[in-house]
Formats: sequence, C-alpha cells, structure tokens
Amino acid sequence: MKYKPFHEINLPALGMGAMRFDGSPDDDYAKDRKMIDYAMSHGINYFDTAYAYGKDGASEKCLGELLNKYPRESYYLSTKYTIYSGDDFKSIFEEQLSRLKTGYIDFYMIHGVTDDTYQQYISNGCIEYFAGLKQKGLIKYFGFSSHAGIDTLENLINRRSWDFAMIQLNYYDWLYGLAKQEYELLKKRNIPIMVMEPLRGGRLASLSPESEFLLKDARPDMTVASWFLQWVKRLPGVQTILSGMKTLEHLKENNILFSCGESLNEKEENLLFKACELFRKEVSVLCTSCMYCINDCPAEINIPKIIELYNYYKTDKPWDIKSKFENLDSKGKISDCAGCGICLSRCPQKINIMDIIKELNVL
Repeated sequence: MKYKPFHEINLPALGMGAMRFDGSPDDDYAKDRKMIDYAMSHGINYFDTAYAYGKDGASEKCLGELLNKYPRESYYLSTKYTIYSGDDFKSIFEEQLSRLKTGYIDFYMIHGVTDDTYQQYISNGCIEYFAGLKQKGLIKYFGFSSHAGIDTLENLINRRSWDFAMIQLNYYDWLYGLAKQEYELLKKRNIPIMVMEPLRGGRLASLSPESEFLLKDARPDMTVASWFLQWVKRLPGVQTILSGMKTLEHLKENNILFSCGESLNEKEENLLFKACELFRKEVSVLCTSCMYCINDCPAEINIPKIIELYNYYKTDKPWDIKSKFENLDSKGKISDCAGCGICLSRCPQKINIMDIIKELNVL
C-alpha cells in the first residue's frame, strides 16, 4: 500500500468506506470481519463512517467491534456529525466513542454540508464545540465533508483553519459537475482532500456497453473501476481515496491497484473522456444510492430503486416497465408520493426526485 504524509503521520492512499457495514452481530459480523482483517493485514488502516450510517449506528458499532482487537494506534478512525442528528453534541460524540470503543477520534467532520444546511451548521454551535474537543485531544484532526456549491464551499473554508476536507471527486463529476472547481479551491488553500464517491457509489464501475468496449479494448487487463481510480489517485491534492468496497474481491483488487505507482497517461485520459461522454448520453440520472432520501420519506418509497428503474426505462424503453414498478421492492409506491419535497433537501446530488416520480406516474 502506498502512503502519503499528513502532518506528522502517514496515511494510506486507499481508505475503507464503511457506510454499508451493516452485518449482524448474530453472525459475528462474518463478512465485515474478513474485510477488515484483510485491510489491516495489507496496510489499509483508514476507516470512514458516520453517526448516521446504518440502522441505529450499525456502521460505527461494527467498526468498534471488529477493530477492537487491534492496537488503537495501528489504525485511523474517521467519523462525522450531521445536522439532522440534533444539537446535543455532547451525547452524540459520547455515543460515537462508545460505539467505536475508543477514547478519541482521529478524523472528525461536520457531515455533508449543502447550500441548504450551511447556515444551520454555522449557527447551531457544532463547529465551535467540536473544535473545542480537538483542543482537548478527543479529536485529532477536524474537517468537513461537502456537497455544497462553490460559493458555499468557499464561505465554509473561510470560517476557520480546517485540517482536511472531503468532497465527491471522480472523473465524471470533474467533466460535468463541480469537482474540478472544488478540488482547485481546496488545493489553492492547501487543505488536504479526502475523496468520497470516486466511483459515484459504484455507478461508474459499470458503464454502457459502448463505453466499456473503448476501455477494455485499450486495456484488457484493467477493470472499468480501475480506470476511474487510476485517474483520481494521480491528483497531487488528494490525500486518501475512500472506497465503499462491498466484497473481499473488490478489496483485493483495489489493494493491488493502490500498491503500485501506475496512473493514467494523457492518451488514456482522453480515452476515458470519450467513454464518459458516451455514458452521459445514455444515462439520465446518476444516483449514488446513498439512501439519504429514504430515511425521512413519509411514504417509505425506495427512491434509489425508483431511479434505477427510471434510467432503465429512459435507456431501453422496456415494454413491461409498469409491472416492474409495481413489483419493486419498496413499501411505498410512486403513486403514494405526496410531493412533500423532503427527499430534495436530503439528496447530495440535487436530483429532482419529484419530477422523476411525476413523469413515472403518467406512464
């Protein structure tokens, strides 16, 4: 595993995103245990979670249980506070320490700042509170994760001296989103960047057949995901790239990828651009399945699954699309949507979910 210096320590180029660590303690966290043991034995010792990940904090609880057998100084914990968890910062942080079975947090963030929530993070006192915990040694490094626009991001940067920042950074968003502007702003301010969504929740690991042919024809030895990861890891402002690896096979593949110094050359980057351009024409909505939209949906609609089928409908126009929606694994149906708009305020990707549901309701 390649490492990069960060203040007085060295961090692995690849970190493990634990958002989907939801294994049951009843089976001794069997799958997650194998993943963490492999990661630790191969130098992947940066683990990222959050207070709100998983039902009742399942992600933090899982990490706390499975990392507890390792010396505390042998790994780094990254977790977060979200505005939606309330203003009792003391109780929340103490609960996180208890879940993670630790006396301190290495990397702590205010979580998922958006244009809509920015002022709440500023006014509710959380920044000052957690900065105070850093002074006490309970937090080693204090930062933020952002899904905000450029103006809001710059305002946030100007609030204080941040140790690091986390942004959504991948080649697709570099071309068609704000990732390039975000990266350049943070790099200019010398704020180390932790990367989330390098594959957009796994969506970029599998492109359209035409896009994939371009890449596989040029490099049969590389997976589609490897193309995107190779591109991100060459950026000098990037500190650690987080990957929410779901299987041991993915973890092993990424370990090999991040243990070598190889990156894309200019010709390969141009080819990746062509593949993304083709892909963009064929996919209408890029949802990362982060699940934020589901948590507070009064109708309990499985919105990511709805969007997945919507893309299928827009691309392939299947004759049986109505029956597919009727049989979707979702407690609430699209016809149950009351148009409350809660999902819009929760979506980091700013997807106009209600417009999609309206379109599908008239099929």
